[in-house]
Amino acid sequence: MTSQKIAVIPGDGIGTEVVSAAREVLDAGCAKHGVTLEYTEFDWSCRRYEEQGAMMPPDGLERLRGFDAIFLGAVGWPGVPDHVSLWGLLIPIRRTFRQYVNLRPIRVFDGVQSPLRGAEHVDFVVVRENVEGEYSEVGGRVNRGFPDEAAIQESIFTRVGVSRIADFAFDLAASRRGYVTSATKSNGIVHTLPFWDEVVAERAAQHPDVRFDSEHIDALAAKFVLQPERFDVVVGSNLFGDILSDLAAAVAGSIGIAPSANLDPTKQHPSMFEPVHGSAPDIAGQGVANPVGAVWSAALMLEHLGHAAAAADVVAAMEATLAKPETRTADLGGTAKTADVTAAMVAHLR
Repeated sequence: MTSQKIAVIPGDGIGTEVVSAAREVLDAGCAKHGVTLEYTEFDWSCRRYEEQGAMMPPDGLERLRGFDAIFLGAVGWPGVPDHVSLWGLLIPIRRTFRQYVNLRPIRVFDGVQSPLRGAEHVDFVVVRENVEGEYSEVGGRVNRGFPDEAAIQESIFTRVGVSRIADFAFDLAASRRGYVTSATKSNGIVHTLPFWDEVVAERAAQHPDVRFDSEHIDALAAKFVLQPERFDVVVGSNLFGDILSDLAAAVAGSIGIAPSANLDPTKQHPSMFEPVHGSAPDIAGQGVANPVGAVWSAALMLEHLGHAAAAADVVAAMEATLAKPETRTADLGGTAKTADVTAAMVAHLR
């Protein structure tokens, strides 16, 4: 089989640690199924920004274009503002490569204690619109330094953008339990969210076998806590999907196990896979980071690349380690180190 090319960006903090761990597990899973991956590592990070004034080189995006996928650890470090690190690396990658789907699976695994009572059967997916919405580049600031200084940020919702994310959500739900919930706030945001509702409803009509409802974001956030087991696929705008997916990860027991995929479903461009826990400077270098979020992200990458059996085995290795107290990290109430959890997953795969 021809090898598939993976661009690896470990990034900052625990990103370097969990990427190394995930690659060990990924290689074990690939070896079992005869899958060949070829890695190229890039040192693009906040450290690079401090040394050279940019998160990545001017031709960085062009360098990434020929890869089959991108595997990212984390970006962010004290001293470098978050908007600098994100807009200098992560967001340009998402937008240049039309990664309009941000996919966040949420599960409560056996052995993982949710902070909520009765949440043992939670298994849903947040589908976040990833390239427009509230996170547009349109806007600016006027009268800087004066008492009447003002900032304006425009939200951009297009029919194409809302339609394609809705279609992705409905297609995904059709392969799961057949239920989509759309996040909105059309009772308070007078233009963009009624438009979102209209377009999502139009797309729902094209998927009659999928049950559909719409929830205002405030009520939906409450139901994530009170009734998380009711959801199957939740679709939301860039901002709403961002907030809901982190809330959902907390419901699942730890943000340390939460994965994400930034997808171009057309596969015309490379998609990017990353855990959502961030660079966690407070624990970086201590060997205690939870590698499960990165490993699950690697499994999503395998599935996207067409290796469903290998992906399923990697997830099974995760499940086996999470089920045992001795192979759970401190964020899950255990005492295992990153290396312990990694070794257990590799052993399971072999």
